[in-house]
Amino acid sequence: MSSLKLLHFADAHIDMANFGRHDAQSGLPVRVMDFLKSLDEIVDTAISEKVDLVLFAGDAYKDRNPAPTFQREWGRRIIRLSKAGIPTLLLIGNHDLSPSLGRAHALEEYNTLEVPNVKVLSEPGFYGPDDLWGLPLQLIALPWVTRSQMMAALDIKGDETAEVYSQLEERINELVQNYLERADQRLPIVLAAHASVQGAMYGSERSVMLGNDLVLSGSLVKDKRLDYVALGHIHKAQNLNEGSQPPIVYPGSIERVDFGEAKDEKFFVIVDLDKGAAKVQWRKLEKIRPFIDRFVSLDSEKDINQKLQAELPKAKELEGAVLEHSSLPEVFAEIRGIIGDRKVQIAGKLKGSRKSLTEMIQSYGNNIEIIREIVTVPLIVDAGVGTASDAAIAMELGADGVLMNTAIALARDPVAMAEAMKLAVEAGRLAFRAGRIPRRSLASPSSPVEGLIGAGAPARS
Repeated sequence: MSSLKLLHFADAHIDMANFGRHDAQSGLPVRVMDFLKSLDEIVDTAISEKVDLVLFAGDAYKDRNPAPTFQREWGRRIIRLSKAGIPTLLLIGNHDLSPSLGRAHALEEYNTLEVPNVKVLSEPGFYGPDDLWGLPLQLIALPWVTRSQMMAALDIKGDETAEVYSQLEERINELVQNYLERADQRLPIVLAAHASVQGAMYGSERSVMLGNDLVLSGSLVKDKRLDYVALGHIHKAQNLNEGSQPPIVYPGSIERVDFGEAKDEKFFVIVDLDKGAAKVQWRKLEKIRPFIDRFVSLDSEKDINQKLQAELPKAKELEGAVLEHSSLPEVFAEIRGIIGDRKVQIAGKLKGSRKSLTEMIQSYGNNIEIIREIVTVPLIVDAGVGTASDAAIAMELGADGVLMNTAIALARDPVAMAEAMKLAVEAGRLAFRAGRIPRRSLASPSSPVEGLIGAGAPARS
């Protein structure tokens, strides 16, 4: 029996960065196109090298409710594989799955429409050759399943989170062992899971995670009866069993999601699979957008602009960058950029501080005006806007716009808050254009006193 050739990738998140400049021809955000270029590279490789199976290990989108435009773009790539006759397995990840019982997941349409050569793995299960287009292969699927769904499926009861997860892990171990016992040991066995595994190094997915983690034990995935373990969920590429069998592989995300991945290379994996031996080829994705990361420590208020400018890349490299600037009580700044988007984006608060833009300015001084002096591209505030006054202040200081979600979504009356934000942005921008009067360190009366009755008269004793 000749080797099977598998292509394994995961964590596409094609609409994770759907901000910034839009492409004039396609109308898509340029950053979304970055993710689609990586996806195209993966699909092109699968077709040109005529792989026997494509295995996607979960998380196609940013969240469980992708816009139809992004569903169309993902669908175009999957249909290419289908038309090329390449069997494709789509494992459901936590970003694909609705937490509500009975609701469709983000990849439901491929099963509903019975797309040829495409199978969605939305429930734990064992698949043999008859289920996998006649391939001499067996696969154990562990898609992301919510705690409530898993408890219902495995008849688990309990209220304490730690106790429930302990039971879940125990029952999943039993489930996998049962699958392995019924498997034909003459054929290769692949475990595909969207989950965390003990010992894995996390990337930036912690910041975008939806739902709690169910952690698989190292002993489970290192079972010698397995020939390859195809994982998704963690964005950092890694083999947790380097130099041994079976390979336990997270290929990582297909594009840099944020600055937590600024230095990470991005990959997909080609696996030459035989019973008892799997050879892993790491294929580096070549069209990844470079991230620029700059750090400046400001120990005084002297020459701040000059220090910031000295750390910036050359003007040509900075042109069109996304710039993030954060300020901490220790008085330092970070300047970060993504090459290619005609927007500058700043954090209006220390993340996690719960402080508004107004409070940060009062405590640590104003940094928006500093950035406004340095850059000429549009400047967007994307955090720290908790109410209309914050939006107005940001615009008064020179921002070109504000991004907001939580302040409106969690307001007592979201519609009224949205209207307040709109008026605040307009008022702040108008005030910026009008130009405020110069600030003074000491008060000076603005109303004349000459000519008033009693002005200059001697005080009575």
